[in-house]
Amino acid sequence: MKLKPLLACAASVLAASATFAAAGDPASAGSAQPSAQPANLSDFLAGQLASLTGTTSVMVHGSSIAAARQAVAATGMRKTGEFTGIGVVIAQASRSQVQAVRSAPGVTYVEGGAQPIDFLADDLAETSNTATRGAEAAANLVGADGTPLTGKGVSVAVIDSGVDPTHPYFREADGSSAVVANLKAVCAPVGELCTVQRLPRVVDTDTLSVGGHGTHVSGIVAGRPTTLTEGGRLQGAAPAAKLVSISTGAALVILGADSALNWVLENHEAPCGAGVPASTCPPIKVTNNSYGPSGGGELDPESATVKLQRALAAEGVVTVWAAGNDGGDGSTSLTNPPGQDPTGGIVSVASYYDQDTGTRDGVVSEFSSRGLSTDAATWPDVSAPGESITSSCRLYLAICATGLDFRNGPGVLDLGTFNTISGTSMAAPHVAGIVAQLFQADPTATPADIERALKVSAHKFTDGAAYVSGPLGTTSYDKGHGLVDVVGAVAALG
Repeated sequence: MKLKPLLACAASVLAASATFAAAGDPASAGSAQPSAQPANLSDFLAGQLASLTGTTSVMVHGSSIAAARQAVAATGMRKTGEFTGIGVVIAQASRSQVQAVRSAPGVTYVEGGAQPIDFLADDLAETSNTATRGAEAAANLVGADGTPLTGKGVSVAVIDSGVDPTHPYFREADGSSAVVANLKAVCAPVGELCTVQRLPRVVDTDTLSVGGHGTHVSGIVAGRPTTLTEGGRLQGAAPAAKLVSISTGAALVILGADSALNWVLENHEAPCGAGVPASTCPPIKVTNNSYGPSGGGELDPESATVKLQRALAAEGVVTVWAAGNDGGDGSTSLTNPPGQDPTGGIVSVASYYDQDTGTRDGVVSEFSSRGLSTDAATWPDVSAPGESITSSCRLYLAICATGLDFRNGPGVLDLGTFNTISGTSMAAPHVAGIVAQLFQADPTATPADIERALKVSAHKFTDGAAYVSGPLGTTSYDKGHGLVDVVGAVAALG
């Protein structure tokens, strides 16, 4: 299954994974008992095995990290890495080794590591933060620190194709970049071993990956207030938040994306490393994930993705997913699977289109993925502007070159540095930036508190499917609880 960036032509995100291991240090857990029946295989891996002649990348899930290590060693697999915090060992394995490890003591699931994913991009356009009342909040509200509600004191991790840290949209008043940590998930060979490596802050990882998607998404999150040559003014949802970019390249596999989530799990408290003060490099409080497989699918509660995002929620980090770009009519679920996770603090975002009016009574984007009308678990959580969104781009980057709304500015040499693109890839970072604003408003809030505030305060625009009663007010299969409302969400936090 191919994963794509969630632009207007693209769909959802990676499927998720299972139950947490027992509390305590997983590496020190005792010996596991033999499984009563063989552990399940992920659908992708099961399909691979039918024609597998050599070896493939797998993720062996254990009841503890010790159990997973023992199983990999006992079956002769070649270990290439691990996600210690969720009890997963990454290895190269043959068909016979995969079948054998399923019955090893303590093995709970075996997942394919080479499942491809893509960024989802398509169309072009421009937006402000008017419809979400985000700009109103930044102008009129203050955070717990007494400064304007701009996301100050929060870092947002953007897992995407990369970023151009030198882009004028990220330029601080002192000339530095809003990108405080610049990382790249390197998988070599693809699907065998993925490591997240720290790069100099000036390295343009989006150009290295021939992407552009990540730079556009990052600008929607935290673009600094900018006046274009023509006089137009733009800013991101959280124009004082810091950015931590983790580049997965323009084409990626699930193991690379999971490696990025695992890095956040291990480093969210000090993303720039020990000794760098939070005033310079704040803790990560939210991740943005605008990628996934086409065609939606079911939530996989046993996958590494789900285990990682649940572990992040337990440590105070919100995970935001683009809902997908497969449209639909409610007859089947087309939403991004990991975004369906009911865990508090995991948010799926549909695309809202203000029809270039800046109002709050627009429409659900035609491309935005719908859930199954009879299964509320598959519905998006909220909607945010995702159609005709203007943000940072470069003329020579693949995705940016598809835009037909090139903008110059602010400098005389900044030619074609902004463009307009559409997709739930653009809707999700609006919410990621808004989450940064909400954490600034209430640093003691939990991820579940943040999600609840977004839902109960959402504006009930009327286009599309009817709203029906849910645990946190009314919701719908195409737009969730409605359009995010930053001023209302701040009030809902209390």
